[in-house]
Amino acid sequence: MNPEQIEKHFCRFEPFSNNIKMPLALAYHGHQFRNYNPEIGDGRGFLHSQFLGLDKKIHDLTTKGSGTTPYSRRGDGRLTLKAAIRELLASEMLESMGVNTSQTFCIFETGEELERPDEDSPTRGAVLTRRVHSSIRFGTFQRLAYLQQKEMIHQLVSGCLDQYFQGISYQPNEKFKTFLKIVTEKSAQLAAQLMMTGYVHAVLNTDNMNINGEVFDFGPYRFMPHFNPHFTAAYFDHAGLYSYGRQPESFLWGIQRLAESLKFAEPGLDIQFVDQVFEESFHQEYHRFFFQRLNLKPIDQKQDLRFIQTFFQTLTLNHVQFEKTFFDFQSGILRQAWTRSSQSQLYPAELIHLISKYEAQNPQLILKKQKPETLYIHEIEALWQSIHLKDDWSLLEKKIERITGY
Repeated sequence: MNPEQIEKHFCRFEPFSNNIKMPLALAYHGHQFRNYNPEIGDGRGFLHSQFLGLDKKIHDLTTKGSGTTPYSRRGDGRLTLKAAIRELLASEMLESMGVNTSQTFCIFETGEELERPDEDSPTRGAVLTRRVHSSIRFGTFQRLAYLQQKEMIHQLVSGCLDQYFQGISYQPNEKFKTFLKIVTEKSAQLAAQLMMTGYVHAVLNTDNMNINGEVFDFGPYRFMPHFNPHFTAAYFDHAGLYSYGRQPESFLWGIQRLAESLKFAEPGLDIQFVDQVFEESFHQEYHRFFFQRLNLKPIDQKQDLRFIQTFFQTLTLNHVQFEKTFFDFQSGILRQAWTRSSQSQLYPAELIHLISKYEAQNPQLILKKQKPETLYIHEIEALWQSIHLKDDWSLLEKKIERITGY
């Protein structure tokens, strides 16, 4: 598409031919900080269009900041430019790390001045379009259970299996169990990926979890500078409910609420397997993603476990930087970046000894960067100030280029 067509479809939101003709704002419920809320839905965005990608998967293009909907309640349905930029940065960073995330398709500044209690106001307005593989949230099922619409839940489960999980075979009497198992596995995998990147989501409510296990709603997130299970991103999360270390628990809690909604429609559904499937899938992905992040190949379960434990003991006890430590040891002794690192004196001999055994064979990537790419809160603020005060986008553009490797 040329720039005029992009503006036509993703700023004025004119529909594509043979696609969704009217904005489709979706209704759902959800537990927000463990409190049930039956009055939510797409309050500042809608499903704009759906496409079948070259990967044979459905891609939803959804808006954020496009105005009020029937579910806006007292909100204005708008998005600040700063929030749009924060979402762009997070989605690009997580994508570069291999996390299953939504992608920011485009951002248009609207020229509006918005009032926000958590930003210097008036602040600039924007509208964002993003790509997700599914707009079906856990809260979608919760809403149907709340309204006691059993048949709708049956139809939704069937539709999700047919549209999003093609190729998965199952017996008709195991439709619900198959669906729940897939969603549990995907959610556990996402939880493991976030833990391995130091990303703290901040608002892991059930309306912010979808059936494809994607990060798709970005609030006051943070990337954790140093390993700290109690690190909390949201300024309003006073109890640390969604702190870094509690994220797996939060995903599992959300899955359990989904399971209850499904069991309402299918009373014979055994949901006891959820905890075990989640734990197994989480640990498998935690192991896989750890070695992927380091561009190393595992050796065997016993040595791998010792290596992972030693690595995280180093993060815990030596107060080294989370992302820099991964960077220093990527590809093991092939790069030996740890020898030139400002943290080299903090790395224990046992870790050096262990990682020397993991020299990657035929590594896919040898980084040439001199330092890790990070996205800490002060960096985001600096990028925003350059835009806010001087309308200088060059720092943001360079940051995206470094993140994506272009």
